[in-house]
Amino acid sequence: MNANTLTLALWQCSYAASTAEALARLDTTAAEAREQGAELLVCPEMSLTGYQIGPAAVAALAEPADGALAQAVATIAQRHRMAIVYGYPEHNAQGKPYNAVQFIGADGVRLANYRKTHLFGHIDRAQFNPGPQAPAVFAWNGWRLGLLICYDIEFPEPARSLALQGVDAILVPTANMLDFDEVQRVLLPARALENRVFMVYANACGQEDDTTYGGLSTVCAPMGEVLMQAGREEQLMVATLTLSTLHSARATSQLPDRRADLG
Repeated sequence: MNANTLTLALWQCSYAASTAEALARLDTTAAEAREQGAELLVCPEMSLTGYQIGPAAVAALAEPADGALAQAVATIAQRHRMAIVYGYPEHNAQGKPYNAVQFIGADGVRLANYRKTHLFGHIDRAQFNPGPQAPAVFAWNGWRLGLLICYDIEFPEPARSLALQGVDAILVPTANMLDFDEVQRVLLPARALENRVFMVYANACGQEDDTTYGGLSTVCAPMGEVLMQAGREEQLMVATLTLSTLHSARATSQLPDRRADLG
């Protein structure tokens, strides 16, 4: 393992019919990603339960960050020596569950948990409460990483908050729909460029209820180049990020000239 590089896989997939099926597919995909040299597998938003499943189902499936789903993912991570980012509904004693993602290391240890702060439309608002805390950076294998979820990346502030904390790569599990390709086409390269960070966006695909997900999972370099982008169908993409590319991009960053005193 080279600390200068990070080889990761993005799993663009449709939603499974049950958590048992989702975990079985995750196990198979983690093995495939490992065979292709990946150290980290990034899954879509709510990848273990489905996204548009209704408030009652979300509430029934919600669990603490160290619940049964987390333990099952930790077992898969250890089996394949593969860190995993996955989405799930997190139990909230004060109200509706959170739309959450979690980073579990290859040793099965939970390193980061993030709750979606920007809720999209009636589906999100009916099923979830917004997360109360801004995203935070965490360290892993010589990299400084941050987590966001789907709609969060459509606002400049969450990505900028992570950039000001020194993030190297922002991992974004998502369930972006077919009619919103401008996120992958325009916003992701812009967020990468304006913050001089790698952007890793793992989207869902296929049909769920009356919703069609748009795929186009994307990896952007810190100067805004699209390094890799999936099509519309299920796909496992593997990309390698390098710190040397990041450092080169930051040599011309505009962030040191930012007028923080003006808001």
